[in-house]
Amino acid sequence: MADDDLATLGPAAGPRTTSTDQPAAGPEHPQPGDGAAPANGPAGRWLPRLVIAGLVLAALNLRPAITSLGALLEEVRDGLGMSGTVAGLLTSVPALCFAAFGIAAPRLARRWGPGAVVCTGMVAITVGVVARPYAGGTGGFLAASALALAGIAVSNVLMPVVIKSWFPSRVGPMTGLYSMALALGTSLAAALTVPMTGALGGSWRTGLAVWGALAAVAVLPWLVVVRQRRAAAGAAGSTAARPAEAPVRPAEAPVRITASPTAWALAVFFGLQATAAYITMGWMPQIFRDAGVSAGTAGVLLAVTMAMGVPLSFVLPRLAARMRHQGPLAVLLGLCGLAGYAGLWLAPAAGAWAWALLMGISNCAFPLALTMIGMRSTSSAGVVKLSAFAQSVGYLISIPGPLLVGTLYQHSGGWGLPIALMAGLMVPQIAVGVLAGRDRRIEDEV
Repeated sequence: MADDDLATLGPAAGPRTTSTDQPAAGPEHPQPGDGAAPANGPAGRWLPRLVIAGLVLAALNLRPAITSLGALLEEVRDGLGMSGTVAGLLTSVPALCFAAFGIAAPRLARRWGPGAVVCTGMVAITVGVVARPYAGGTGGFLAASALALAGIAVSNVLMPVVIKSWFPSRVGPMTGLYSMALALGTSLAAALTVPMTGALGGSWRTGLAVWGALAAVAVLPWLVVVRQRRAAAGAAGSTAARPAEAPVRPAEAPVRITASPTAWALAVFFGLQATAAYITMGWMPQIFRDAGVSAGTAGVLLAVTMAMGVPLSFVLPRLAARMRHQGPLAVLLGLCGLAGYAGLWLAPAAGAWAWALLMGISNCAFPLALTMIGMRSTSSAGVVKLSAFAQSVGYLISIPGPLLVGTLYQHSGGWGLPIALMAGLMVPQIAVGVLAGRDRRIEDEV
């Protein structure tokens, strides 16, 4: 699929004549589906800044719907009369929704443009988060949660595309900014949901719904961006400027993403790092509590692990973008994970803070995966296909992990076997990370 087959949100991933991230005229110019921002004039100056604000606000909203629920899960169960089985399945629902809805993102982006889809995704998050506490019963709660997760899923897939389209020469720094905001949103929701619930009267319904306000704010910059780009597209169409300024390239053979070894390596790497992250978020506090650490301290240790992603998610993509081969970074993060698991096995309480820090470093495989997605294709169209494939397949891979850890823990009566499983999964994660990090492009492979 050629670049022009995809109505890109902003300037396509083509050559740049300046460092201001304005679109260069030529074949890589974006399709009128979303419009091209004026290269000159006020809009050409402030629109990229507005896109950056939209990226940050969107990233802040891609995890609170999940982590805020985790903080109040016991209260939600009691309030809705939810069975233990259903509550346990809730830990795997996000990954399932990310896989199911994320695969539709490329088709939606081609039809409406990534900007409009991301904007709609923020609206879905807002409505889903606000509605689910008041939807009535477990069924309504799950349906509204699925709506919010659908918005998160399509935005997950399209964020690397937006970055590649608008900032092709700054994929690393912009991915770092996006990843840092995502980690910050995750940590804030985990840390603030319970105290905010108390401050707002103690109702778990209010404590969950309040995060809809942050999502509503994220809608605003995307509304302006989409409106501006459609206005620019209409102006370009009315003057018939596009045929003269942006001739369409000869048709290219469609990229068969499933034929790319790099795409498969990225998908498996993404899935294994997501497995490790969900296991860490779901089970690490219990490991510490079973070792004699207090519940309050165990929660703080998890917050430290999550907070490590804030600075590292900003630095790591910048570093990765300067390297021809990102495999060494995958190895380093994997070794930190193995060291953390070894510590949890041998002395979980004695070195708890060290293990929490090591696990936090290891979890930064997520921004590394996002950076590699942006670097493993030559075009925005390729990035949207690769992002959808890697994330959808990856999240499917991650679904069994937390459930399997819980099963092993229940039947073995301890953490030896579950930790051995976690460590064992880190070995193939390192291997496929090295393969995914090679300096290759999916277009060259297929």
